[in-house]
Amino acid sequence: MRFLQYITLAVCLTGTILLPSCNDDFLQQDPKQELAEGSFLKNEGDLPLYLNQFYNAFVTGHQSGWADGRIAPFYDVQGSPIIYKDLFSDNMVKSGAASSRLNESYRVPQSGTAEGWDWTQQRAINYFLRNYTQANGSVSDPSQLNKWAAEARFFKAWDYFNKVVIFGEVPWYTYDMNVKSEELYAPRTPRVELMDSVLWAINYAVDYIQDGDNPNGRINRDMANFLKARITLFEGTYRKYHTELGLESTHRQWLQECVTACEAIMRTERYTLYDAGADAYWKMFTFKHTPAADGNGEAILARVYDGTNVGNATQRYFEQNNGGASGRYSKGATRSLVDEYLCIDGRPIYVNEGGGNYTPNPLFKGYDGLWTELENRDPRLTQTVARPGEYQTVSQVGSGEMDKAKYGITYPSIAYNDHSAPGTTITGYLIAKHFMADKTEVDAVTNGQQTGVMFRYGEVLLMLAEAKAELGTLTNGDLDNTVNKLRERAGFDFAKYPNSRLTLQNIPDDPRLDKIYAAKLSYSLSPLLREIRRERRVEMAIEGVRYEDLMRWKAGKLLTVPLRGMKFTPEKQQMYDGSHTQVTSPPTWTARKAVVGTEVFLDADGFLIAYPRDARLNGDGVLPWSDRRYCWPIPFDQLELNKRLEQTPHWEDIQR
Repeated sequence: MRFLQYITLAVCLTGTILLPSCNDDFLQQDPKQELAEGSFLKNEGDLPLYLNQFYNAFVTGHQSGWADGRIAPFYDVQGSPIIYKDLFSDNMVKSGAASSRLNESYRVPQSGTAEGWDWTQQRAINYFLRNYTQANGSVSDPSQLNKWAAEARFFKAWDYFNKVVIFGEVPWYTYDMNVKSEELYAPRTPRVELMDSVLWAINYAVDYIQDGDNPNGRINRDMANFLKARITLFEGTYRKYHTELGLESTHRQWLQECVTACEAIMRTERYTLYDAGADAYWKMFTFKHTPAADGNGEAILARVYDGTNVGNATQRYFEQNNGGASGRYSKGATRSLVDEYLCIDGRPIYVNEGGGNYTPNPLFKGYDGLWTELENRDPRLTQTVARPGEYQTVSQVGSGEMDKAKYGITYPSIAYNDHSAPGTTITGYLIAKHFMADKTEVDAVTNGQQTGVMFRYGEVLLMLAEAKAELGTLTNGDLDNTVNKLRERAGFDFAKYPNSRLTLQNIPDDPRLDKIYAAKLSYSLSPLLREIRRERRVEMAIEGVRYEDLMRWKAGKLLTVPLRGMKFTPEKQQMYDGSHTQVTSPPTWTARKAVVGTEVFLDADGFLIAYPRDARLNGDGVLPWSDRRYCWPIPFDQLELNKRLEQTPHWEDIQR
């Protein structure tokens, strides 16, 4: 009977429906509706009320309340999936030990709700699809109900996509079943058939869902096209690079579907890159209104919080990387991420290699001194990783301001396992992206209103550029409409630095990154695709997509690049020697003591080692990798209940 707890028919969510179905802003609410067989779905007005339950399940935003829920299937990470999912990538590390899914300590779980093997939503969706036509008599034309079936199939496709990312193949369920249903004991559906079904579902959504452009309203056609683009880009690149599937000959049709979906969104001319002057990239993640009220024309799908009925405590505990409460953690960007940002001239930090040594870009100031590596770089870098005195001072002073002239500079606290102080970072690279510098938001505790943007136009441009590059159809015009628009918004000056505009005839050399790819990938990568992937990494950093990117590119071995932080130079060691912790009024600068061998552990070149006390990493901050991790195992209890399920390949010998 344990399997049935995952597919229970009852539709039960936290909160109550507070707004009528005609109000588009219901994403602020947490609906609850308990339904019995045959008692609902008799009138068209019942249909959107039933479908409201899926918004909380899928449009998670920054979560709600304490915003500290576990992120399935990565159960040992809590908090906003938008922010914290990158802890399962090479972009960001946390305090303490690495996740069991990263350090090879993961074993096949006994049960599966927290692992992603949860069929509650599918059963509820299938119940709706079986019963929604009961409302035919309430409308003049039954085809009027197609838009509600389309909305249900949007969520069906989204749920299956999430499961495919985790497990590779899962059963495709068409019916809402009970314990006597034969279909309940189906085997995994072969990937070709499974993904064709997912594509059919999302295409139905695109064809029949209602049109519209409200990012915090009901699911609309633009959202459906966005999800279709994500699904088809994932599947097309997965089939191309995972040649063990034998499906590489079919990858192009999926990538073309991605192009079609992206271009459909662009043709609407509803969306523009958010550009609010200085620091526009950072500001895009810091608003707490509806996108329309904030002038954010980039948001395609967002969760909005009213701060009364529903809010979130994301800023309370993000507070510039403060772990603070139990179950939360400090975090830091990795040197791997920082190194990938171009210099402001559009060339990488190292421009050629000779005699075993790299020649640095003259604009690159290196790692000596005090965070000099952040200077003269892609403007997105210092809007993602904070320079001392930028974005952080507010968390210490509590004024709601960012004014280092007035309050001084508080340098990031550095400790590999410290939750106690605001501004603690594991790597010395303090995350600024998503930090709001808003004391009111921090003081609101669980009633915070930070908007969670889940689908945005910037990603549409990246998906289009990548799909066309993979197809070999990318033109300079495409680059100007995608990558170069993102760079312009970031602040690149094409007039001063013409090479910062990417063209097919002007692709920079990057010997450092090419060497990493040659060592870690089982295939060669063209310079163009290298640059497209770079652009995606830096534009989407700390937005929860990097893990899926590594999986679809068959690039899991990039996780074995040593996890490092900043260089703990003599200047920094002097700053953190314990003599600079006096707070004056106003302070000039403060820095908590960090002792090498206690809070800080260094490699032979003086760079901070991430996870230095994780026994499975041998103190060197190098994660292991096994190809079996491209797909995760089915929980044991499901294999016992359904004998037709087979364990994921290469997990058969991984015991409890």
